[in-house]
Amino acid sequence: MDALPPTLEATGSGCHGGRETMLAAAGAAGKTAAMDQLMQDYPRGPHDQPQSMCPAFGSLRVGLRMRRVATILSGSACCVYGLTFTSHFYGARRSVGYVPFNSETLVTGKLFEDIREAVQLTASPADYDAVVVINLCVPTASGVPLDLLPKQVDGVRIIGIDVPGFGVPTHAEAKDVLAGAMLRYARLEAEAGPVARPRGAVEGQPSVALIGELFPADPVGIGALLAPMGLSVAPQTPAREWRDLYGALDCVAAAAVHPFYTASIREFRAAGRPVVGSGPVGVEGTAEWLEAIGRAANLPSQRIDLAKARALPAVQGALAASPIAARVTVSGYEGSELLVARLLVEAGAEVPYVGTACPRTEWSEADRAWLAARGVHVQYRASLEQDVAAMEEVKPDLAIGTTPLVQRGKELGIPSLYFTNMVSARPLFGPAGAASMAAIVAAQTKGRERFSRMVGFFEGVGTKDGAGYGFTGKPIDPPGFRDRQRKQRLARAKAEEAVGT
Repeated sequence: MDALPPTLEATGSGCHGGRETMLAAAGAAGKTAAMDQLMQDYPRGPHDQPQSMCPAFGSLRVGLRMRRVATILSGSACCVYGLTFTSHFYGARRSVGYVPFNSETLVTGKLFEDIREAVQLTASPADYDAVVVINLCVPTASGVPLDLLPKQVDGVRIIGIDVPGFGVPTHAEAKDVLAGAMLRYARLEAEAGPVARPRGAVEGQPSVALIGELFPADPVGIGALLAPMGLSVAPQTPAREWRDLYGALDCVAAAAVHPFYTASIREFRAAGRPVVGSGPVGVEGTAEWLEAIGRAANLPSQRIDLAKARALPAVQGALAASPIAARVTVSGYEGSELLVARLLVEAGAEVPYVGTACPRTEWSEADRAWLAARGVHVQYRASLEQDVAAMEEVKPDLAIGTTPLVQRGKELGIPSLYFTNMVSARPLFGPAGAASMAAIVAAQTKGRERFSRMVGFFEGVGTKDGAGYGFTGKPIDPPGFRDRQRKQRLARAKAEEAVGT
């Protein structure tokens, strides 16, 4: 393997060198094609990329949630520590492999040899169906060639992927990096010959594959919506075990419920499966989605009409029983933000703003157009600053968003809740979704007056000069204190400069 690219070796900057430096290093190390594919699948804009946890967590999460799949990380020790800590915080009761490196093993190519040895030692067919190896920033930028790993060891599949923070904008999209790579491997296996039967497969019943991580009750609810058309729900993507990948690919249509799974959609299309966007939210959304699924599956109009006749009154009843009379802003990085906004609007809420960290794709276009026609501003690749600015301008009755947005909302006395833990952890589709969303909004908005009292009571406490314990009033600096401190800092800076010269 060639030496470490000069852009990293000369600067000694490692993963702190900045995105442009890392991209240049990756190109010099022969990773141009891989980086170009990532740029095409997960485009940026209007700014560089949203604030997010390390994107590689998305791929790590997908692998750790699968049965009989081992995951090995190749990256800086600090990154691996943070990723494994986060994975266990989110309930991954499984070890994560790690191949450490230093400057010498990175430059000489010994790191790749160490990774290959780790794969050989891990790939036990008694324990695993697949071993996933994930390159983080520095190994990717240095050109560690995971594509040269063996495709299988003793029947255990080996999948190597690059998931650099300077190439994948969000951890949500990193889920697709691994999901797409696994689907491609499984598709080629299925094309080559017989494969394992998925658990619970119903012989002769056509199915619809759902793309995106959904609340566990949602596939069941969607199955009930599809049943009158004679359709069932295929195993979900990302999958829970390897054989589920075959079941997902063996569908009559795939539903891009989360619209940013570009690599996964590419594999469904390569398998000859039509892909439908959006999801069954609210009355209009459910009707449009059932129509699209029915057409994609080449079903007669009578079956589609039957499914709508059974589903729509129940959704309409749930919305009517739990109307939402509130102004709500929505933001997040899950990929379902537009669907949540649609449901809120159909339930009667005013939704002036929706921000999503995910990119604009054709699979969310119907949702975007529907919202825009009702006066909702949709911001793709939204930054935290944009989300906060929208909340501060709109002053909603409820702000749904990320943790820092929720923190700012509560500082302002605005009821706020974390999208991932509160919205994504409840049903979204069909009648159950309509009732669940109304309950969330009602529970949160009724506390606004309490928030106002708390903000007034604690005003100035714990912030700026009022921070700390034990003060009965605002701390007062001794006369001349700040000026003396400023002069001392200047003197220290001049002394350090003199020593440096």
